[in-house]
Amino acid sequence: MVAAHNLHKTPESAKFDLLAYLKERQKLCETALDNAIPMRYPDKIYESMRYSLLAGGKRLRPILCLATCEMTGGTIEMAMPTACALEMIHTMSLIHDDLPAMDNDDYRRGKLTNHKVYGEDIAILAGDGLLAFAFEHVAISTQNVPTERVLQVIARLGRALGAAGLVGGQVVDLESEGKPDISLETLNFIHNHKTAALLEACVACGGVLTGVSSEDLQRLSRYAQNIGLAFQIIDDILDITATQEQLGKTAGKDQKANKVTYPKLWGLEESRSKAEELIEAACVELDSFGEKAKPLIAIAQYIINRDR
Repeated sequence: MVAAHNLHKTPESAKFDLLAYLKERQKLCETALDNAIPMRYPDKIYESMRYSLLAGGKRLRPILCLATCEMTGGTIEMAMPTACALEMIHTMSLIHDDLPAMDNDDYRRGKLTNHKVYGEDIAILAGDGLLAFAFEHVAISTQNVPTERVLQVIARLGRALGAAGLVGGQVVDLESEGKPDISLETLNFIHNHKTAALLEACVACGGVLTGVSSEDLQRLSRYAQNIGLAFQIIDDILDITATQEQLGKTAGKDQKANKVTYPKLWGLEESRSKAEELIEAACVELDSFGEKAKPLIAIAQYIINRDR
């Protein structure tokens, strides 16, 4: 592990300017998302969809998709509709997650949550609208990619999102709330489905669009699963250590809801060390891609060092 970790801390990889890269890709994503869903009648639903979709955020999911597509020989243009769809699906999950029937949160990304502004009825419909449009957008707007690859992307998005992915993870999460005896196995199931499944789809879809080999697709999936779980561990740590201003959402929420988290099972120090191990393992999966893997390696290291 240690040797592999040092391998990715070389002076060459230090030259990669991640902040500039993220800023540039973020700008491209913002423009594409803004153009994808313009205002039209009925105004209220489009306004509500755009309110959450364009509320900022790191745009990590679409950027992972673009980065993987480029690393495996594709272009930003090929991947942008899928990247936007992933952000629409992610935004839907946040809108629905914040509802009183779920996590009941008033703030997201430093702004009032969708249902606080538009009411629960419109918030549910805005999530539904984003979800439906995500699939339409991939099917209609993807250019210069063979149809069977586009179909594979649509199937992967559906799987990552449904009962075999995000929805299944959320159900087990809700069932586990307030129970003191949740096992590590259950906690891993929740987050492998609720968080890692969509991140895996982001990375895998980038590779599917360019037609990578099944071996490379497995490497990409393992990379994504590892960063997905590390992302969640860091999220759990930040819920304890960060302020509401830093997070842009309610801090200490997990403790109040008596949720089982990684720090609760392992403590803060061991949780951080496990997250670091996962990031190391993720980076090793990209060795065969050489120099082209710099953005994905830098993003993995960014996940472990973020403060919100």
